[in-house]
Amino acid sequence: MQVKTEGIVFHSIKYSDNSAIVTIFTRQFGRVSYMIYGRGRKKSSWKPVFFQPLSIVELEVSHDMRKNIQQMKDVRMLVPYKSLTIDPVKRSIALFIAEILLKVLSQSEADESLYLFLRQSLEFLDHSEQSTANFHLVFLLKLSRYLGFEPNTDRHSTLFFDLVNGVFLSSPPAHHHYLIADEAEKMAQLLRTDYEHMTEIKLSRQQREKLLEDIISYYRFHLPDFHEIHSLEVLKTLFD
Repeated sequence: MQVKTEGIVFHSIKYSDNSAIVTIFTRQFGRVSYMIYGRGRKKSSWKPVFFQPLSIVELEVSHDMRKNIQQMKDVRMLVPYKSLTIDPVKRSIALFIAEILLKVLSQSEADESLYLFLRQSLEFLDHSEQSTANFHLVFLLKLSRYLGFEPNTDRHSTLFFDLVNGVFLSSPPAHHHYLIADEAEKMAQLLRTDYEHMTEIKLSRQQREKLLEDIISYYRFHLPDFHEIHSLEVLKTLFD
């Protein structure tokens, strides 16, 4: 079946001298691996920019549910980025997000609302002229909703945040995996904010780094296969 769909590139890996396998989260089919041929040839229509992490592309593909790797017939850039690929901070954030998505979205099911959230988030990051220092923190917390473990913010007390159960408490839980005082309050603020107002949350470099580590820990408690993030150290140095 030959169809057109749009998608967000997660990863590309060389398969042979003139071919590659590209992992894309498509709007119609979810996560799919595509084989592309002609990679590296001078006259090839496959431009490297099409397959950079988080490129938003329109695809013409042959889709066969019986195959693990599908074949791509044609591709074009659907949303040309203005700053995401050239701004060093935004590019590092994008590489971090791409690695996260590659790990957490391992299933192939389509999810229209998740796809639209990802696309809208990336377009905001690309067009934003304000500081994006808190973007990855807000993004990860918003993404947790689509992954099924969004923290519960029903309780008014933010004295403690239970990383295991994802709830705010007025007293510490029985285990040792929780945030206290200012850290718990900053987590609550990040959960309540949106991209437009994320700059209103003032964080020092140390606070931002610690909160990122806490959110990563939260992911690990809820995703057993969530292992090392290779781009994490690069991201930590961005706002020194």
